[in-house]
Amino acid sequence: MTQPVGHLRLGVNIDHVATVRNARGGDTPDPLRAAKIAEAAGADGITAHLREDRRHISDNDIERLMEGLAVPLNFEMAATDEMQKIALRHKPHAVCIVPEKREERTTEGGLEVAREENRLAHFIAPLRDAGCRVSIFIAADIRQIEAAHRIGAQVIELHSGAYCDAHHEGRFEDRDRELEAMREMAGFAHGLGLEVHVGHGLTYETVAPVAAFPEAVELNIGHFLIGEAIFRGLDPAIREMRRLMDEARA
Repeated sequence: MTQPVGHLRLGVNIDHVATVRNARGGDTPDPLRAAKIAEAAGADGITAHLREDRRHISDNDIERLMEGLAVPLNFEMAATDEMQKIALRHKPHAVCIVPEKREERTTEGGLEVAREENRLAHFIAPLRDAGCRVSIFIAADIRQIEAAHRIGAQVIELHSGAYCDAHHEGRFEDRDRELEAMREMAGFAHGLGLEVHVGHGLTYETVAPVAAFPEAVELNIGHFLIGEAIFRGLDPAIREMRRLMDEARA
């Protein structure tokens, strides 16, 4: 049996603080303030997705996060020349390559690495050379994991959306099947030497089984925590997630 890899990190995605700000314009609520609250509440890192259309996080947000954070920034981005240039200018601790479509509300699935292996290998090489840890956001699919390994990614982030959706829709057989696929692929990726992260759609109800994966190093959670913060505050919302993760890992 695989031994747990150690402390399970929590990355808090602050995109939707910016979504609320942008709905009205102006400067509030401030994503950097949210990130600092997350730090104090036990977040091990902050995730921010700079989209092509700038629908939530802005270029200025990235500037301020890089200057103001004490914990690492995980910079989510599409595999475009524009985003590569921004990442190389800032050199964040981590860069997570995600698929991106203008019409989607949120990231809808994992990146298709196997079909774009050559392009992605050349795309991530300068990021690695600049000292960024490169993560690939993918489905729990052996082909995609093998391709991510071949192109030189150091990290994979398994897309947990299908598992979470099945749970909240009451499709428990589908939920259990998705959970088992993630568990199996986490072990497979770990065996290849890849660092394993998991993210998308995780809530208080769904986090424990994923946090219990011994190979998981980091969970990235955003939308649920920002929504929960409306009712209980951001600090206690994050502390409760941290508690559930630690309890499941123990």
